[in-house]
Amino acid sequence: MPKSQVRKKKVYTPPTDVRPTTTATSRKPSPVWLPVTAVALIVAGIGWLVVYYLSEQQYPVMSWGYWNLAVGFGAMVASLVLLSRWR
Repeated sequence: MPKSQVRKKKVYTPPTDVRPTTTATSRKPSPVWLPVTAVALIVAGIGWLVVYYLSEQQYPVMSWGYWNLAVGFGAMVASLVLLSRWR
């Protein structure tokens, strides 16, 4: 029986118009303040909510009522936005 012809596979090279313009080595690292600020916002948000619940809704700001929850969760969401920029 005759042997089939052996084919060599070509190495794939993506088209130049599809290649990303920036490489991983050309990206700048995040500034030091970014993760520090994000962690501080997480701690402040959790602290705000804990004080609000433990003080039976008297503190941090009594006149805000349930908006104190928005402040606590807003701080934690802001930290997530910052952490999404961290490299």
